[in-house]
Amino acid sequence: MFKSILVTGGAGFIGSHVVRRMVTQYPGSTIVNLDALTYAGNLENLRDIDQSPNYRFEKGNILDAAFLAQLFDQYQFDAVIHLAAESHVDRSISDPLAFVQTNVLGTVTLLNTARNAWQNDLDGKRFYHVSTDEVYGSLGEEGLFTENTPYDPRSPYSASKASSDHFVRAYWHTYHLPVVLSNCSNNYGPYHFPEKLIPLMISNIRQMKPLPVYGDGKYTRDWLWVEDHARAIDTILHQGRTGETYNIGGNNEWKNIDLVEKLCDIMDELLERAPGTSRSLITFVKDRPGHDLRYAIDASKLRDEMGWEPSIQFEEGFRKTALWYLENTEWLDHVTSGAYQTYYSKQYD
Repeated sequence: MFKSILVTGGAGFIGSHVVRRMVTQYPGSTIVNLDALTYAGNLENLRDIDQSPNYRFEKGNILDAAFLAQLFDQYQFDAVIHLAAESHVDRSISDPLAFVQTNVLGTVTLLNTARNAWQNDLDGKRFYHVSTDEVYGSLGEEGLFTENTPYDPRSPYSASKASSDHFVRAYWHTYHLPVVLSNCSNNYGPYHFPEKLIPLMISNIRQMKPLPVYGDGKYTRDWLWVEDHARAIDTILHQGRTGETYNIGGNNEWKNIDLVEKLCDIMDELLERAPGTSRSLITFVKDRPGHDLRYAIDASKLRDEMGWEPSIQFEEGFRKTALWYLENTEWLDHVTSGAYQTYYSKQYD
């Protein structure tokens, strides 16, 4: 068991679920959440555990080397779970340099800090880098991404994540920094910032707004329940082999248009609207540049080595997600209005 774990990006969507799991599963470990609280970082995501005795929050940026060194000295981390990243493809197309700064330079700054802090004693240490399946590029109608699939990133976002993956592996080979990596498919579930597909559709359906679907809507993604991802990260952190990469997938492929139509039907039922009401809101819009056709993950390595498998599939997960957003409209309204950013000031200033 690690005594002191740093989680970067712990106020974000996936990060908050990882922090919550670590805080509740390991009460004897100190869990430090480092987040810059940019537009998608929301401490309201962690209200239920932010008074836990083993939880700490630190506001800061992974590009700040001096600040990171001070944190490592203060908390004596023996594990890092690195989730902090710019992650929205559309934003990367409009501002690629921001993704280079955070995803590449930020990762290297964190690697350097861990290396300097641990250089005299690497035993029992672990640097876990969380990445994406988008680094592999695009699949055709058949086939799956494996850990040996060559990298072929197609967007500034995926290129920046691919670069950070390479740096992490380089620090393993060059400096023997004890690293482990994972590449995951699309996540969904509670606390997802509503610029991403599923929460955006749920939010717009609720407000009877148009539902924008890129191109012909036939782009296919593998969807993973976010709590299953957090459980996989926990498993890999403690059981994964040093220097190895593990793919995490949901075995849950959906074409975008089929997914949106399914959400429409679920929401019509939950909101007691006439069948077909929400489908009428679907609007096809100009395609995204460099749009990858299909992603699909082979997670058999993780299953065979550590016994992990997704627990939730298909309609069950989508229904649970829709219900959560309908039961937490205050959270959604705060996020879409920006009001959630006042929570840090109330709690910590």
